[in-house]
Formats: sequence, C-alpha cells, structure tokens
Amino acid sequence: MRTTRVTAAALLAAAVLTLTACGGGEPAKSSGVTQIAGGQSGDKAATVLDRPFNKPEIVLTDTTGKPWNLREQTKGKPTLIYFGYTSCPDVCPLTMSNIAVAKKNLPKEDQDNLRVVFVTTDPERDTPESLGAWLKAQDPSFIGLTGDFATIQAAARTLGIGIDPATKDADGKVVSMHGAQVIAFSPKTDEGYVLYGEGTTVDDYAKDLPKLIKGENP
Repeated sequence: MRTTRVTAAALLAAAVLTLTACGGGEPAKSSGVTQIAGGQSGDKAATVLDRPFNKPEIVLTDTTGKPWNLREQTKGKPTLIYFGYTSCPDVCPLTMSNIAVAKKNLPKEDQDNLRVVFVTTDPERDTPESLGAWLKAQDPSFIGLTGDFATIQAAARTLGIGIDPATKDADGKVVSMHGAQVIAFSPKTDEGYVLYGEGTTVDDYAKDLPKLIKGENP
C-alpha cells in the first residue's frame, strides 16, 4: 500500500476542524484548519505531505524556565512536535508514551539525535516545573514548552492544528480541545513532511522512526 499524500495547503484551506477532547466527550468543531484524525492508508500510519509545513518561528519557555527558540534549537535535527496538555487523561500521555517506547528501539546515536517537542495547550496550568515533571516520567529527553496561549495557538495553526482555550466541563474538570497530530520534521529540510494521527501505535512509530531520523519518507 502507498502512503497517503496530501498538501499542507489543503489542510490549511478547509473551514472546519474536528478537535480532540481529552478525557472523553463529543468532538467539537472550530474554524480555520483541518485535522486528519488517523492519517492512515492500509497498513500505513503516516500521511506524507506533498507540500510540507514550515517550522513555526516561535520562542517559548522550556521546563527550566529559559527561552527556547524552536527553529534554532531543532535545526538539522529529526523532530517530532505534538500539542497537548499534562492533565489530559488519555490521548496525550498515550501519544507520548508510544513515542517514548518506540524511541528505545533506536540505536543510541539516533536516540540522542531525535528531538521530541511537547507544546502545552494549557499554559495556565502547565508551568515549566509541572511540565518538566510530567515529561520526565515519559522520557527525560523530551522537550516541554509553555508560554502565551495566543502565541501557541497561532503556531499550531501554521501546522494545520487547531487548539481552543481550556474550559471546564459539567463536572468541573478542565478540558483542552486540540488537534491530536504528531508532525515529523526532516533533518534535511527542517520542514514538517509527515503527519501521524492519534491512532498511531508503538509499532507504527518503531517502524517509521529509523526513516524519519534520516529524513526519508516512511
């Protein structure tokens, strides 16, 4: 089976976005960009973009409280970027766990070269300290970023990912609505050329990471 191929422009041009409500509930709709929930074709988890995304030009705050320039500090490195929040009871921790487990199958040199960036969609609660503690339980090398919500939301939209401000549900629980894609950036071009949906498994990542490390199509 051939990997699904779509354009970044097609993602950005659509008017309706289905967002993932971590913790259950019905999907919500927002405007601006399109989410590919699964991104799968046959036995492929990856959606390869014919026209890749540019890496967002943003400076956020890392888990040590220092400024972190996304473009500069991931330049020339295979990079996976995901937008989520630490209080999410399901999709976010599962996604990070799947990547962490799959990463362990890589040679040590490739593990050290890979950058996995988690950008919070709930910056009011995800402080650098709490974000750092949460990611340390997943993989100490994972990079956590927080900052101004509007800045994060704008950066996500440039990647075809929609996020909404965190709200409380009927039970008083805080819910963050966000697209659940993981986007892989090539070390050759620094462009986001492969997209994974929330249904991507450990085996999917384990199969594709060796190619992503080299900037090849999975």
